[in-house]
Amino acid sequence: MKLASMVSAIAIVTGAAAAVSAGESTGGIAIGSKVPAAVAKTKMKNVDGKMLSITDVTGKAGTLVIFTCNHCPFAKAWEQRIVELGNSYSAKGIGVILVNANDPTTHAEDGYEGMQARAKSLGMKVPYVVDDTSGVAKSFGASVTPEVFLFDKAGKLAYHGAVDDNRNEPDKVKARYLKDALDAVVAGKAPAQPETKGLGCGIKFRS
Repeated sequence: MKLASMVSAIAIVTGAAAAVSAGESTGGIAIGSKVPAAVAKTKMKNVDGKMLSITDVTGKAGTLVIFTCNHCPFAKAWEQRIVELGNSYSAKGIGVILVNANDPTTHAEDGYEGMQARAKSLGMKVPYVVDDTSGVAKSFGASVTPEVFLFDKAGKLAYHGAVDDNRNEPDKVKARYLKDALDAVVAGKAPAQPETKGLGCGIKFRS
């Protein structure tokens, strides 16, 4: 009886922990908002050692900010598509920056050297920077990895949410939320679907 109770208790605790570590985005700045002024010029260390801010990478056609990391299964599932979109649309006038706000003491894989290795292995041509206080992510209201924020050429948030509707099976994606939003922004139009629920691991904010 006692053993059964212990097993049940462990299952409940494990389930609760899983619920905290993975889920849907819980907020975020509103559609139409600009990059939070308090962090627009915050310098963050890129994988090439240079210090960059979101303002530094602003594109003529728009700006794409994605909060992501190395360890999260959701981020890993989408990372190749994120890199391909970032590399492709950076050549179409979209400024792109990937931001890791996770505390690497919780997952060593999220450390700077791990970021450098991941960027190289994926053929990343866009900045991948460290939000070393998690302040940028907090100002955006970001809560999961990956979580997408796409701004139009006027600097207003045009799309917020997920990359697409199927993280595990790229060939079965039916709704390409981010790609469709990027195409709209590059064309100077508003995305047909400006917001979806971001799905991923909870950001491990630095204290």
